[in-house]
Amino acid sequence: MISFQFTFLVLALNFLTVYNRPAGINVRNMESFIQAVQQVEDSNPGLSPLALVRALRRTAGHDDQMTIHFLGASHNLSDTEGLEGSILNATSFSFFDKAIHHIVTDNGEERGVVLAPDGTTVALAPLLLAIESGLKAKMEGTEALGLFPLSLGRTLGLSFLSLQDIPPSMRLGPNGCWDNVEQPKVFKISRPATLATDAVINGGMDGLLLGMHLSKLPASEQPQALSEILREYYNFTLTEKQGIDAVTSYISPKRRQLSRQLLEPLDLHTEVMTTLTLVWKLEKTEWIAQDSGLGKAVQEGLKTFMHRYLDCPQIIPRCQWGAKASRDTPIPLSLPLKFLYVHHTYEPSAPCLSFSSCSRNMRSMQRFHQEDRGWNDIGYSFVVGSDGYVYEGRGWSHVGRHTRGHNALGYGVSIIGNYTAALPSRHAMDLLRNHLALCAVNGGGLTGNYTIQGHRQVVNYTSCPGDALFSEIRSWEHFRG
Repeated sequence: MISFQFTFLVLALNFLTVYNRPAGINVRNMESFIQAVQQVEDSNPGLSPLALVRALRRTAGHDDQMTIHFLGASHNLSDTEGLEGSILNATSFSFFDKAIHHIVTDNGEERGVVLAPDGTTVALAPLLLAIESGLKAKMEGTEALGLFPLSLGRTLGLSFLSLQDIPPSMRLGPNGCWDNVEQPKVFKISRPATLATDAVINGGMDGLLLGMHLSKLPASEQPQALSEILREYYNFTLTEKQGIDAVTSYISPKRRQLSRQLLEPLDLHTEVMTTLTLVWKLEKTEWIAQDSGLGKAVQEGLKTFMHRYLDCPQIIPRCQWGAKASRDTPIPLSLPLKFLYVHHTYEPSAPCLSFSSCSRNMRSMQRFHQEDRGWNDIGYSFVVGSDGYVYEGRGWSHVGRHTRGHNALGYGVSIIGNYTAALPSRHAMDLLRNHLALCAVNGGGLTGNYTIQGHRQVVNYTSCPGDALFSEIRSWEHFRG
């Protein structure tokens, strides 16, 4: 039998080998991480996913008081006994710190994060802690009591509390962009970081979903290998026949929809306050216990969290899909607006089903609008893909070039594809109708009594957004003839 010490030595060496190969693998994307995990598993038959995530926690130095409270100290657990001597060398510690340990540098580089295939960025630490919580509950036949505190509760609460002197809207986030989505190595955030960056919240949501799923597996069903758990969630393939509407399993583009289903039944205020109380008890943090504004800070912060991460769709920023700069200074909109104009792109005519294809479509449309039509930028305010995401065009604040004579009066939102005879996916229409619009109202971009109109209603020469889609939007609540 292979000793635990030798097992973990192989684990460390395999990670170092995989992550430092010159042939395109020394990049910070999810697939490279999964490949590294899989090589460890292949080299150590019988290594359980729980033992593996515990070993990763040990090397990343994530044995803080709350983690120990819920998961136990990794160096005291039976399946990691005798491993200390094989991992506490400078090389392996440095590697795992870079791979998993989350930190934001003084120059705004966020580390411990990876680019997922869907174009979003995920922090590995909360993801792996929550997966460990779910696996531990499955093994012991108990509830995963630490799942919310370890995935989201602690980070949200401390972020709300530590930034009470700034507006609630700035107490979470931000997002950022990679230096290169094909070979991502450096992720820079767009403004000073909070404790709960978008990547940390994405990792927390993903961990919450996967951890809950693992904890609820039937007693007779054994969990998959860690690489398989991650690959099924992140590395899926959508097709026109098997689009996102037909997918019933957990996949990353549905993280906000599925997280909302898990979180809405909870009293989140009580959950976060309970988590902060536990932080105070475990870490003897007096400033938390004595803060009289704690309840208000949590209430305000949760309102922002619900709006930004559950009501709003995830929007892929311009820098992520490869947008060129506007050719002129953008003109600011006068908010709130009264109209939302619905379009289809017509060309590209096929729905885009992945981050790479949707990004390619966005660049193609921007090039056409700038070079062939002579506009300053892509015309639309936002564009909806069939990959589960909304793509930023001119955004919330700037006048677009989408609906002649009405550009300053409303947002122009297009769904990629030709919808003359067929409808977009239900998921794409739901993103526009129930999430992007709600996000705009709650964020001050649209009035509460806004009007939805098809492009053809206000511009005579077009059949946009296509007969099928126009017939559909006529049934929507805010549609006006």
